[in-house]
Amino acid sequence: MAFHSVLFVFLAGLVFSSEAAPLVSHGSVDSKCPLMVKVLDAVRGSPAANVAVKVFKKAADGSWQDFATGKTTEYGEIHELTTEEQFLEGVYRIEFDTRSYWKGLGLSPFHEYADVVFTANDSGHRHYTIAALLSPYSYSTTAVVSDPQE
Repeated sequence: MAFHSVLFVFLAGLVFSSEAAPLVSHGSVDSKCPLMVKVLDAVRGSPAANVAVKVFKKAADGSWQDFATGKTTEYGEIHELTTEEQFLEGVYRIEFDTRSYWKGLGLSPFHEYADVVFTANDSGHRHYTIAALLSPYSYSTTAVVSDPQE
């Protein structure tokens, strides 16, 4: 249990520090990006590049509808998954293809994928950064939710 607490604090610190000092390569993109994903490799201690990510939105009938897809950059990030106009109030699911990532590194992981299900924009329009810390046998997620910057 202590290990999970340490992982969570570590992940939260990484997300906080990256929010406080974004990489130069992003420029002003972050302030306009309502949904951003960050993925970190806990084994190598580095960003997890080329992780396939799918985003789904829950439909009125309870089914999951495709919403967006992408692959993480060399910085382990995906920006511009959606626009302010498309990212409406609702329930969303982000699916990280962890199996392909670990298999690509020659490891045999336990999980097929890691996912995060969350409600967005139910308290007004917000920007969401969803971060995942991956290892072959576990994962941890956290979110930073903020008001949009103009």
